[in-house]
Amino acid sequence: MKIVVVGCGKIGEAILNALTLEGHDLVVVDNRDHVISEIVNKHDVMCVCGNGVDRETLSEAGVESAELFIAVTGSDELNMLSCLIAKRMGAQHTIARIRNPQYNDKSLGFLRQQLDISMSINPELLTAQELYHMLKLPSAVKVETFSRRNFEMIELLLKEDSPFIGVPLYSLRERHSAKFLVCVVQRKNQVIIPDGGFVLQSGDRIGLTAKPSEIQKLLKSLGLAKKQAKRVMLLGGSRIAFYLSRMLMSSGTDVKIIDMDRAMCLKISEMLPGISTICGDGTHQDLLLEEGLLDQDAFLSLTGMDEENILVAYYAATQKVPRVIAKVNRDEMAAMATSMGLESIISPKDIVVNVVLRYARALQGSMGVASIETLYQLMDGGAEAVEFCVKEDSALTRTPLKSLPIKKNTLIAGIIRDRSTIIPAGDDMILPGDRVVVIAGEHRLKELTDILR
Repeated sequence: MKIVVVGCGKIGEAILNALTLEGHDLVVVDNRDHVISEIVNKHDVMCVCGNGVDRETLSEAGVESAELFIAVTGSDELNMLSCLIAKRMGAQHTIARIRNPQYNDKSLGFLRQQLDISMSINPELLTAQELYHMLKLPSAVKVETFSRRNFEMIELLLKEDSPFIGVPLYSLRERHSAKFLVCVVQRKNQVIIPDGGFVLQSGDRIGLTAKPSEIQKLLKSLGLAKKQAKRVMLLGGSRIAFYLSRMLMSSGTDVKIIDMDRAMCLKISEMLPGISTICGDGTHQDLLLEEGLLDQDAFLSLTGMDEENILVAYYAATQKVPRVIAKVNRDEMAAMATSMGLESIISPKDIVVNVVLRYARALQGSMGVASIETLYQLMDGGAEAVEFCVKEDSALTRTPLKSLPIKKNTLIAGIIRDRSTIIPAGDDMILPGDRVVVIAGEHRLKELTDILR
């Protein structure tokens, strides 16, 4: 599929990396010479140096024949205009990064309709939504949702005292009344799609699927159930902090934001009356302690600097704050944070990549017998979870799962039928209209039939 990407900052390069691995025909447009030079040196893609709203530049990039056009520059207005021009020139589908809260509240639907934008992406809003889910389920390292939150996957880090350790997976469900499935395991640098005889070890990071109520039941039986965060401290008055604070306030959570920029603090106070804002340097331990760090249920480090986020989050963890999360964009820094013992890391660029990959694969598979609804990369990209909506003429329907020739390192993790959630066994069958969640360790799934040998 031919894809044109305008803007190659952090988000643009992450999208480029992911789509290159998918085998797409990519063209990159950026108006900075040094950025284009770096892309040419690192990737085998066509590059055009120029303005993303210039018709000649877009024509040189071949927008007329593009099946997907993605504008992710630092300017919302440029992204929207670039998508409009690309659409008029013949691009079939367009995606624009639109970050400004004023555009994302009441105007977004109108703007998308008038500009004929296929999809808008807001990294900060998407990140805030994921953080909100993590804070509502504080025992989990990470939370992924499927089928409009009727089905979830949580990631847990197994500690030495976990009752899961040393027990074959087939016997876990016999020991616990909750209906769940351990569907992916990361052991050091290895990602495994386990079978029933797999035995978990201390230090394993596991992905576990179930409906939300069953997850709560399981965590309670494991002694891992924690109260939801009611007092939250945020470092950095970013857009992520704004969106997250608004969500938390609506659920009755007490939120405190620390930022060095006085103008930013005043703006947040005006936009979110009732929020406690502190103007000061959040890297100073004395300030954090004075502002009640030890009394918080959660601490989130959301500044624009990975190193600062990691160090301050690490300090909060040493002070026994129950829930600590750091925003980290660079992969090498995320690995460093994990090695320091920080369990929960969030990356806006990875969240955006999941959304774009889902859309691109959905376009490719639009003529197939199952459409992609949701896509997540799991365990540092070593596996992925894909939710398909099954159509009437799918070859996989009405056949017991045990009779399907499913590829190695591939697992059907859940079937959502109407409002019922099925943790599948060998005798279960997929029916038309079902939503099916598949975990794949080595394969990139564009259609549901890709799980078959």
